[in-house]
Amino acid sequence: MPAAQERPHRVAVLVQHGVIPFELGIPFRIFRGAKNGEGEPLYDVLTCTPEGPGQVRADADFEISVAHGPEALEDADTVVVPAAHEQSSAHTEGRNPEPLAAALGRIRPGARLVSICTGAYFLAAAGLLDGMRATTHWGHADHFQRLFPQVKVEPDVLYIDNGDILTSAGVASGIDLCLHLVRRDHGTAVANASARATVVPPHREGGQAQYIRRPLPEPQLATTAAARAWALGRLDRPLALRELAERESMSVRTFTRRFREEVGVSPGQWLVAQRVERARGLLETGDLSVDQVAREAGFGTAASMRQHLQSALGVSPTAYRRTFRS
Repeated sequence: MPAAQERPHRVAVLVQHGVIPFELGIPFRIFRGAKNGEGEPLYDVLTCTPEGPGQVRADADFEISVAHGPEALEDADTVVVPAAHEQSSAHTEGRNPEPLAAALGRIRPGARLVSICTGAYFLAAAGLLDGMRATTHWGHADHFQRLFPQVKVEPDVLYIDNGDILTSAGVASGIDLCLHLVRRDHGTAVANASARATVVPPHREGGQAQYIRRPLPEPQLATTAAARAWALGRLDRPLALRELAERESMSVRTFTRRFREEVGVSPGQWLVAQRVERARGLLETGDLSVDQVAREAGFGTAASMRQHLQSALGVSPTAYRRTFRS
């Protein structure tokens, strides 16, 4: 008798009055787009509310009919909490309303918790982010930090992964975080396929610092886009900061400042991230040895690549290949 097929990873999206429809749709679009080699879904996604099945007011001129109540949280493997634009005690007093507090208490130990945008307020109000790094929409970061001083707020990133608790920045960064989870669960190839189906980049550069409102630069000033494109075609060789700056006819100091303004991270951090992504793809899909992958990705040696992958992903190149090899 054939063994019973393991059920897909269950994702419960916990919605409240004032939910942003765009944020509500992100987990469904990204997770449901993730399929295995036979075209079968890898995730089962459902929506629930703290109070029980019924109508939920969206942050728009319509309501959403939700079929599940808080009991759906009890066997969820991942719980996603989007933002809700109706003010609650979580936003004003740092305390969740009773129905939400009770609902969060039903989540089983070991389940992942994910917030999108200001959904981080609800996780923080439950004490789940105490002592942790977290992010939220840049426009609310200062208020969030004052309300929850025990949380280490990082306003410049797109998302933060603390293992079983993850937070994302403003609105569309929920896409980045959900793709990151698919990549973490099933590898780059599956995440890239989900991104292609959604017509979004599988990995965005930098953090949300690039979206913070600043005075507009003079139109004639150059950007660093050409240097980034040039570097991406040459990741397999050493790239000096001076070379990148010369591509844009800038001094190293000006280039570094402009790069951070546009991308949200330093040129060195960006290069390492791109090389890690290149290494992941090669480890998943190619037959190159670990030493060859290290050279192709620009790390030079297997020891250097091992150090960077361990720092970024928490695993060695060999372990990563064993887990995600297609």
